[in-house]
Amino acid sequence: MSTLEELSKAVIAGNEANVKSLTQAALHEGVKPLSVINDGLIAGMNVVGKRFKVGDMFVPEVLMSARAMAAGVELVKPLLAGGQMVNKGTIVLGTVKGDLHDIGKNLVGMMLESSGYKVIDMGVDTSPEEFVAAAQKNSAQIVGLSALLTTTMLAMKDTIEAFIQEGIRNNVKIIIGGAPISHTFAEEIGADGFAPDAASATELVGQLLA
Repeated sequence: MSTLEELSKAVIAGNEANVKSLTQAALHEGVKPLSVINDGLIAGMNVVGKRFKVGDMFVPEVLMSARAMAAGVELVKPLLAGGQMVNKGTIVLGTVKGDLHDIGKNLVGMMLESSGYKVIDMGVDTSPEEFVAAAQKNSAQIVGLSALLTTTMLAMKDTIEAFIQEGIRNNVKIIIGGAPISHTFAEEIGADGFAPDAASATELVGQLLA
């Protein structure tokens, strides 16, 4: 088994120590930094995403894998020439106003980052105005809204309204997710898409930016 294959397996296992040592081993063998990231670290995370989607892996395991992958990426980053890490697109992500839940949102952020997107994480309890300002400041192509409480679902509608009022609704795709959210609700409030889990959210972003 090649070092890159071992590295992918270590990411899938969420073994941060192994990921670090195998990342260094691959670099020592002369594997190109970008290949270490794409063919080792991200390749492993792609498997994690697929397993998570079909219910073979669960949130704690995915978080461990994402952390392990991030530790590997940090070791490789200094060796990359400026701008070598491909940024597939910029996404502003946050939990809507009145809602303090962030596990799902964090998972989506990690999956997107591991797939090559730049993620601006707004945290929790984010107002419509904050989403608009962040999207403008970072020239975001996509804004992702998360909510876990049925009482905060309407803050998603308010956020979309804020983009319309600012006259920039056509400049961004707005996607939503969270336990109480459905396709029907997404259509009702005029969102561009809905994702039931982190792996689906990553796929949806890819489709919207294609």
